[in-house]
Amino acid sequence: MPQEINITKADIEYAEKVLLPEGKEFDEERRLFIRNLETLDLQAVPGSGKTTALLAKLLILERYMPLKSGRGVLVISHTNAAVDEIKERIGKHCPKLFAYPNFVGTIQSFVDTFLAIPFYTNKFKKKPSRIDSEIYDERLSQILSNPWHCKFGLSNNILKKIFYLKNVNESIFYKYRFDISEDEIILIKALNGEKLEIKKPRRGRNYQDYSIEEKLSLYNWFKNLKIHLLKNKEVLHYDDAYFLANLSFKNNPAVITLLQKRFKFVFVDEMQDMDIHQHDLIEAVFHPDESTQSIIQRIGDKNQAIYNGGSVHLENIWSIRENMMYINGSHRLSPRIAELVQNLALTPNPVEGRNLNPDGSAIDIKPIIFVYNDNTIEQVIPSFAEQIKELQVSGLIPENPTNKFMAVAWVKENDDSNKIALRDYWPHFAKASSGQQIDFKVLEDYIMYFDKEKKTLESVRKNILNALLKILRLENVSHENDRVYTKRKLINFFKTLENKEYETLKLNLYKWSIECIRGKSLETITAIREYIPTFLSVFQKEVVSSANFINGESEINVDAHKDEPKVNKFDSDGINIEIGTIHSAKGQTHTATLYLETFYNKGYGNYESERLRNQLKGKNIVDTLKSNVGGKDKIRQTTKMAYVGFSRPTHLLCIAIHKDRFDSVLSDLNDDDWDIIEIETVD
Repeated sequence: MPQEINITKADIEYAEKVLLPEGKEFDEERRLFIRNLETLDLQAVPGSGKTTALLAKLLILERYMPLKSGRGVLVISHTNAAVDEIKERIGKHCPKLFAYPNFVGTIQSFVDTFLAIPFYTNKFKKKPSRIDSEIYDERLSQILSNPWHCKFGLSNNILKKIFYLKNVNESIFYKYRFDISEDEIILIKALNGEKLEIKKPRRGRNYQDYSIEEKLSLYNWFKNLKIHLLKNKEVLHYDDAYFLANLSFKNNPAVITLLQKRFKFVFVDEMQDMDIHQHDLIEAVFHPDESTQSIIQRIGDKNQAIYNGGSVHLENIWSIRENMMYINGSHRLSPRIAELVQNLALTPNPVEGRNLNPDGSAIDIKPIIFVYNDNTIEQVIPSFAEQIKELQVSGLIPENPTNKFMAVAWVKENDDSNKIALRDYWPHFAKASSGQQIDFKVLEDYIMYFDKEKKTLESVRKNILNALLKILRLENVSHENDRVYTKRKLINFFKTLENKEYETLKLNLYKWSIECIRGKSLETITAIREYIPTFLSVFQKEVVSSANFINGESEINVDAHKDEPKVNKFDSDGINIEIGTIHSAKGQTHTATLYLETFYNKGYGNYESERLRNQLKGKNIVDTLKSNVGGKDKIRQTTKMAYVGFSRPTHLLCIAIHKDRFDSVLSDLNDDDWDIIEIETVD
């Protein structure tokens, strides 16, 4: 029976037993949050265990399910990895939470499931085939290879201008999106971008822009192309889901009311990672005013708002609510590191370093600045390893097989050799493997880059099926109503065939998967290539448009990726240092972190040491920005990246700074706060 929810001491003790090590309990900061079931924002410092506190609340809510009137709980996080972590940690304890009427998923899956797909289905009387950025780009590429098939009533003269635009700047075709402005559907240059304006590219001395009529014709062609992809090709870009969601509100405001009735509690974890279109959509549905029927709690750290692709949003997307709670105690950071991190907090609140060694002793290791020159830059990471060894020998860093050491940088590489980037410190740096991709450019990569972490045949079997589906798409094979095949539809279709086609496919999938697991990928690729003509003959097709995909060579350096863990890792006598970007380290906890300064966006100073000189000397960033300094935007960008980088380690934080910059802006650093190690040239 539904119960009133009044979180008790016994409820919290139950959550502690499930989530915390034996003998540990939540402190009062976290208990206040766990008990609170009102609309609020939780601002939590790095290493505060905010997600664990949220999981405790969810564990307790499970005990009170079903909720009154059959209402549910909605839990939204930013990435699939974060959602998987929630399921892994509390899934077996919360069978009701992961069933109707509740929903635990990413912001994208929420938008797709409850807004975009229902609206699309109602509008077009069919479901979209796929919501996937790579499939969308693939379909668009097919059209752009021969736009004559999509004239949409244009004259040949105007269509030639489409060809010209494509040849000059093809990227605009892939980036532009639908948007709504004052109840009108418009085109914008990119998601959250400005309105798309068609202009003739400037070429030659006698440049003359398109006429107003020509621009209108071209604009309408772009609009018709988007409609064609959406309606006829039934393939949506991930961004399109947000447009359809907003369109559903405009057409039927009752959708918002229904969602609020469905979900009594809404929890948004890692709120700082939401982009503006995601933030605005959550606010549009669960707006925290008097009319709302939902209780929404947004959880995160505004100071860690950095985004993928190296960009940093300067505007405060996440506006804090009046009802605000804080968790200031960090169980990751030591007092010394916490003080440095607090100096970088653009949204100021105390950062209290409460981390202790496993034996209960204090962690008191001074941060280190490695000072290098042009000749010793490649000695920075080895010097970091030597320092870790010394601290382990002295007992200041406990020796533990779970220790993680990492060197991080903002910028991977620069075109100008005079501008320092990650590759200058570690020339062997290789980009991350594409093992988690769904779609690749050639058949070979599907076979080489399945998820090898999984111990079953599922991952490689899925990749092989995805490759076969791509071949069908390239050959324009579809089933009823011109819809593309999915894996399930393909298998079901083969089951209907005679001549044991299904048994052959099933046996091949099993055999190929086993061979891949055993390391016989090249033999498997050959076997699949030999089978494909038979596979296509089932659909009365031959290898034509898919030939380059089937026989093309991998664009991924196989040898580099075989050794990739070694390529992006420095090993010295058992001290393994992983090397990557700040973005790749976001959310991680390290025992020791080395922050490598890099050149970013010429302006007020070029490197972190120049822009954050005052913070390294103990001054708060808020006070610095109040003073009359130039380049405030550059300082804010750099501050956000450094905040994330500096807040990874439990024991040791190191920073690498070139001698020229150190002597210029940091020579008066306080020896009580820093150890300075100048790296000497190795003979």
